[in-house]
Amino acid sequence: MTTTMISSFNSNHINSKALNCVLWNAPKISSPPPNLFSSTKRRRLQQIRKTKALDQATDGDMASKLISSTAVDQTTTLPVELTALVSVRKSLKLSIQDMMLRWFGNHDHFTHHKEKENCFVLQLVSTETEAESMKPKLSNEAILDWSKDLNLNLILGAEKSSYEVKFEVDPKFGMPGAITVSNKYEEELYLDSINIEGVVHIACNSWIQPDKDSSEKRIFFSTKAYLPDETPAGLKEPREMELRQLRGDGTGLRLPSDRTYDYDTYNDIGNPDAGIEYKRSTLGGNYTHPHPRRCRTGRSPTNTDDNMESPENEYKRIYVPRDEEFEEAKQGALDVGKLKGILRHIIPTLTIIASRDSNVLKGYADINCLYSTDMSLPKILNKVQEFLKFDPPKLISGLKSCCLPDEEFGRQAIAGTNPMSIQRLTVFPPVSKLDTSIYGPQESALKEEHIIGHLNGMSIQQALEENKLFVLDYHDIFLPYLDQINALDDRRAYGTRTIFFLTSLGTLKPISIELSFPPTNSDSPSKQVLTPPVDATTNWLWQIGKAHVSSNDACAHQLIHHWLRTHACMEPLIIAAHRQLSVMHPIYKLLNPHMRYTLKINALARQFLINAGGVIESNFTAGKYCMEMSCAAYRDWWRFDLEGLPADLLRRGMAVPDSTQVHGIRLVIEDYPYATDGLLIWSAIETLVRTYVNYYYPDASAVNFDTELQAWYNESINLGHADLRHASWWPKLSTPDDLTSILTTIIWLTSAQHAALNNGQYPYGGYVPARSPHMRRLLPEEHDPEYATFMQDPQKYFLSSFPSLLEATKYMAAIDIISAHSPDEEYIGDRKDLSTWSADTVIIEAFCRFSMEMRRIEKEIEQRNTDSNLRNRCGAGVSPYELLMPSSEPGVTCRGVPNSISI
Repeated sequence: MTTTMISSFNSNHINSKALNCVLWNAPKISSPPPNLFSSTKRRRLQQIRKTKALDQATDGDMASKLISSTAVDQTTTLPVELTALVSVRKSLKLSIQDMMLRWFGNHDHFTHHKEKENCFVLQLVSTETEAESMKPKLSNEAILDWSKDLNLNLILGAEKSSYEVKFEVDPKFGMPGAITVSNKYEEELYLDSINIEGVVHIACNSWIQPDKDSSEKRIFFSTKAYLPDETPAGLKEPREMELRQLRGDGTGLRLPSDRTYDYDTYNDIGNPDAGIEYKRSTLGGNYTHPHPRRCRTGRSPTNTDDNMESPENEYKRIYVPRDEEFEEAKQGALDVGKLKGILRHIIPTLTIIASRDSNVLKGYADINCLYSTDMSLPKILNKVQEFLKFDPPKLISGLKSCCLPDEEFGRQAIAGTNPMSIQRLTVFPPVSKLDTSIYGPQESALKEEHIIGHLNGMSIQQALEENKLFVLDYHDIFLPYLDQINALDDRRAYGTRTIFFLTSLGTLKPISIELSFPPTNSDSPSKQVLTPPVDATTNWLWQIGKAHVSSNDACAHQLIHHWLRTHACMEPLIIAAHRQLSVMHPIYKLLNPHMRYTLKINALARQFLINAGGVIESNFTAGKYCMEMSCAAYRDWWRFDLEGLPADLLRRGMAVPDSTQVHGIRLVIEDYPYATDGLLIWSAIETLVRTYVNYYYPDASAVNFDTELQAWYNESINLGHADLRHASWWPKLSTPDDLTSILTTIIWLTSAQHAALNNGQYPYGGYVPARSPHMRRLLPEEHDPEYATFMQDPQKYFLSSFPSLLEATKYMAAIDIISAHSPDEEYIGDRKDLSTWSADTVIIEAFCRFSMEMRRIEKEIEQRNTDSNLRNRCGAGVSPYELLMPSSEPGVTCRGVPNSISI
C-alpha cells in the first residue's frame, strides 16, 4: 500500500510578535538583523530543550489540549474521538467531470464510495511508541466521507474542498506526530492540509497517488523540524523508511506516479536512431565530457547504442518524481507560451511564402514588423495580429538602428543579461592558457598601438594599476571548436577578446576587438584586431566585429553561466537532498522552496533545449558542439567554492578584498548594477542562513554528528559531481560557518543568480541584431569575392550576417517563453510554510526580517535606477537595471527573483 505520512507541528506557542510577522504586519526594520543567539546561549537553550522532563511536559500539554478539546472524560479507558478538517483539491480534469455530474443530479467520482475497496484512508501516528512492541502508536483508520463536503462551491481547478474525518485514539495516545494517507481510488488527489480539533495543523501539499495494487509500506512526510538525533521515538523508524523508499538503486523503469530519486549521466540528449547527425556523446562519467549528474528517468536504451537512453517523444511526459511535476497553473502558462510561439512563427512564414522572397533580413523593416501591427495581412486578421505579435523588447526603446551603440555594448557587460563574463585585465597583452603545441603561440595580437590612443592620456601600465582596463575574453573557450563550428552550415565564428576602458563617468568603452582562428599552414593571419572606427568602412567592420562578440557572449551566457552554473550544477544537490535529508530535517525545510520545479525544468531542457537538434543547438554559435563546450568549462573552470557572489567577483578581479566593507570586498567599478544589487541580496541571505544554522547547530559537533546532513553533502560530491569528486577545492563541512557558507551559496545560485541570468533573455535578446545567438558571415577580407558586395551595400551585408527571419522568430519565441514568470511563481522573501516553525519564534522572526529586507532592497534598487549619477542604469534611453528586483507580476517583466530555478 503506497501511503504518505505528514508530520504535524505545534501552533500553541506562537507569540503575538511572531504572529504579526506571519501576517506581514510587523514593524519595518531598517537595518540588517543581528545574530539572535550566541553559540553559548544557543547551546544552553538546546540542552534545556533536550531534557526529558521539558519534552514530556511540552508534548503532554499539547496532548492534554487535544483531549480536552473533545470534551471527553480523560480518566476513561474508552477511545477518544478527534475531528479533523481535511482539505483536498482535485485535478482540473476531475473538477470539470464532477461539476458536470452534479449539474445532472448525479454524485461525483467519490461520494458513492465508502467501502474500503474504494476510499481515502487516513490514520494518525503518535510521536510515542507502544511499550511492548516499540512501534508507533496509531489511531484507528478513518475513511474520508466525500458526502461531507463543507465547501460545495468548488471552483474548477482552484478552490479546495474541505471534509470532516473522525479519528479514534487511546486517551494515552500522546502527541500526534504524523498521519498516513492511502488513496484507493483510480485517480490521484491533491491533499492540501489537515487540521485536528483546531490544535494540530498538518500541511500536506502533495498529490496522493492511487495505491490499490501496491504493497509498499507507508511513507512519512513530516512538517515539524527535527534533527536526526532529536526525532521522537515514534517517528524514527518511519523517518528512515521514507528515505529508503525515495532512494533509487540505479535500476528499473520509472512510472509517472513514482517518487524515486536517482542519478544518471546525460545519455539521453542524442537520438542516434534518427540518424548519425543526431548522435551525441554521453555527458558525465568520462574525462572527455565530464558533467554533473541528472535525475534518472529509467527509460529503455536506444536500438543502436545500449548506453544511450531513447529520447522521449515531444508529446510524452518525461519522468521526474511525481512531487517535482508542475502544478496546473504552471503547466498551463507554459502551454500557452508554446502555442503563442508556434503561431508567432506562422505569420513570418506565410509572409515569406506570399512574397516568394528569400529568408534573409534585408532591412530594418523586416525586423521591426515583428513587433508592430502593420504586417501585410488581410484586415480580417487585424485582431489576430494583436495577439500574435511580439512585445517590443526592453532594449528597443534605446536603439535607433540595428547597430548596438558602443556605450550600450559596454553597459550590457555589467548590466545586461550576462554580467558574469567581464573581467579586470591584469596583464597586457592578454595571454592564452591553451596548449601551444595545438593552438599556437599564447600571445595576443593586441599591441600597445591598438589601445594607447583611447586611454585618456594614461600609459597602459598606469591604466592596469588603476583598474581601468577590462576584458570579455572568449578566446580560449571557442578556439578549440572553431574548425568544427565553421564547417557547419550557416555558422561562422571567431575566438574573441574585447578590451574596455573605464571612463571617468563609470561607464565601459570598447577600445579594441581581437578576432582569432586556430593557426593554419596558409599565409593568412590567424588573428586580426579592430579598433574604434575612423570612417564609413571601418565603422561597418566595427559593427560586425561587435556582433560577433555579442554572439559569443550569448553562447557563453547560455551554455556556461546559465545552464551549467545554475541548472546543471544545482540538480545533483537537489537529488541528494531528497535522498538523504528527511522532510523533517531543518536543512531540508530551509532549502525546500529553493528546489521547486528544478528537476522538471531540467528534464524539459533535455527534451527540447539541449538535446540534439534542440533550441540550443539550432540557435547558438556552437551548434552540435554546444554541450561539449559546456563540459569543457565544467572540467577546466567550474568550482563550487567560487560560486558565491563575493568569491566570483574576486575571481574575476571585479572586486578586491577590503575588510572595512560590509561584504569584505570593494568593487573596482562602483556602478556595477548586477554586483551592487546582488550584494544586497547576498548579504540578506547570508544573515538569514547564519541565524537559522546557529539555531540548530550550536557547535561543530552538531554539524559533524548530523548523519543526514553529512550524507547529503558527501553524496552531492561523490555521486552528483562524481567527475570532480577528487578536486581539492570542495569546501569542508565541519562547522556551522562551513554550513552557512554552503547553504548561502546554494540559495544564492537557485534564486538571485538564476534570476539575473534568465529573466532578461527576451528583454535584452529579443532584438536579434543587438544580440544575435549566432553569426552566418565573417568579416569581409579585401581579397574575398564578397568584399565588393560589402562595399556596395554594407548594411545588407551586415543584416545578412544574422540568423534568417524564420530562425530569428523561432529563437525569439523560445526566449520569450523562458523569460516569463508563471502565475504560481514564489518569490524570494515569500515563504508559505512559516507555520512549520510555529513554536520557534526565533526562526519565524528571522524569516520575517528577511522578507522585510527584500522589500527594503526593492525600494533601494528603485532609488538607484533614478540616480542620474549612476549612468549604467539611469539616463536618456538607458534601461533601468531591474533583474534583481525581488518581486514581479506574471509574464515577461525583466524583474523578479523566484525562490528557485523554475524556468
